Amino acid sequence: MGCVTTLPIKETVAEQAAVSTSKVGCADVRRRIKKHINNLREKMTAYRRPQAPGASWFFTVNLAQRKNNRLLVEKIDLLREAFEYTKHRRAFRMDAVVILPDHMHCIWTLPQSDTDFSNRWNMLKGYFSRHIEKGENISTSRKSRRERGIWQRRFWEHLIRDQNDFNRHVEYIHWNPVKHGWVEKVRDWPHSSFHRYVAQGIYPENWGSHENDDIDGLE
Repeated sequence: MGCVTTLPIKETVAEQAAVSTSKVGCADVRRRIKKHINNLREKMTAYRRPQAPGASWFFTVNLAQRKNNRLLVEKIDLLREAFEYTKHRRAFRMDAVVILPDHMHCIWTLPQSDTDFSNRWNMLKGYFSRHIEKGENISTSRKSRRERGIWQRRFWEHLIRDQNDFNRHVEYIHWNPVKHGWVEKVRDWPHSSFHRYVAQGIYPENWGSHENDDIDGLE
């Protein structure tokens, strides 16, 4: 998923054409319109993913088949291996994470002068998929590209703006198992960095008992 960008266009292409027709010939109008459209396309391409070296990012990554799929928790040790494999080759800091049966949320901080989270995710997904036995449903388009059917191709990323934004997303991550009904208390979900935060004295063990209204409001 990428960001949505509103470009500051004072006039539409049609309006520009209407004004220009009274001054120049049709061929020149068409040339100007084509140039204007090409410029817009270049700008939109540049805004597909924000670039912020050394930044912190919130991610949501989903399995391709989510219904009744517990693959991520059933293969939690393999998923840990995939994270370590990727971090060893392309370093990043894992600030917070929760692994649910069919998707996961996490916050990464990249090294200074590094913006490439996409290739890190490709590396991680690839390692995990290579170690899973084949047999999942694979769409025709994936078969034509010789792709597995484990992960959704796309993922959601959000650039963390400031400390408050960071705190809110950490809370959302740790609250997520309760939100989806897997447990009644945050502390009861084992596949979460919440337990590390408790050990470090950042959260009390009973955190999340009354904050759910605000935490759910993140989305």
